[in-house]
Amino acid sequence: MRRFGRTLSIAVLLLLFGPGRAGAASRDDVRDLRGQDAIDLPLSLGLGVGWIGSEAEKKHFAPSECHWCDSVPWVDERARDAWKWSDPQKADTASNVADFVGMPVLMLGMDALLASEHGALDRAPHDALFIVEAVVAASALNQAIKFSVGRERPFVHALSPDQKPLTAQPSDNNVSFYSGHTTLAFTLATATGTVATLRGYKHAWAVWPVGLTAAAAVGYLRIGADKHYFTDVATGAVLGSAIGVGMPLLMHGRKDGTAAFSASATASPVGGPHVVVAFAF
Repeated sequence: MRRFGRTLSIAVLLLLFGPGRAGAASRDDVRDLRGQDAIDLPLSLGLGVGWIGSEAEKKHFAPSECHWCDSVPWVDERARDAWKWSDPQKADTASNVADFVGMPVLMLGMDALLASEHGALDRAPHDALFIVEAVVAASALNQAIKFSVGRERPFVHALSPDQKPLTAQPSDNNVSFYSGHTTLAFTLATATGTVATLRGYKHAWAVWPVGLTAAAAVGYLRIGADKHYFTDVATGAVLGSAIGVGMPLLMHGRKDGTAAFSASATASPVGGPHVVVAFAF
């Protein structure tokens, strides 16, 4: 894991600052995106209140008995055996800090940094609104599905029937599918990458490896904390990414109407051409 982290860091530095990346970023390169505060602000606020409010009142919404608690797919059993931490509480704490503090600071901070490189820091607040809009939409959907599916969490599944009502938060016992932390992390990473790419920020591509790696780490920690199965995390990653990419593309594409996807050859920072597939909606 450490070796992978060092390799990723070196690759990002080479791609950001290596030869072939010279040239000032111009404000003229930044694209205007569609969006209306009169719609986006109330929508984000409403979805956010619904999501956070349902979490605060979970005891009234979460199923008191599991609906999916008998069979555990072999892939989930294998992943739990391999990745569960000896001290799950540490993994739980780490996932909370990473998801609710680290990821927002990292992603929104990267977007602001990319905007400032073009002298367009004034675009960052609207970027943040578009990103948050996708995050709260994905989280609200996740919450509704969690309460409907009623899958028992792994650590609860391992308890005897008489111990299950005695957990620290019984109302949290049956909301395993699918992982809300992972959904939030992947939505945040992909929405930031999509918005930054739509804007045309020079180094927008860097958001993707950084954000997706951090989001994957959150998913791993949720399994390590024994709060979710692999299939919970995988589903959260897929649906979170779909909403993170889809909402900005559909609701906040470029005003100039340029094509959604284009492939172009660019100079590699380490010599030779490479092909970059870019979102340009």
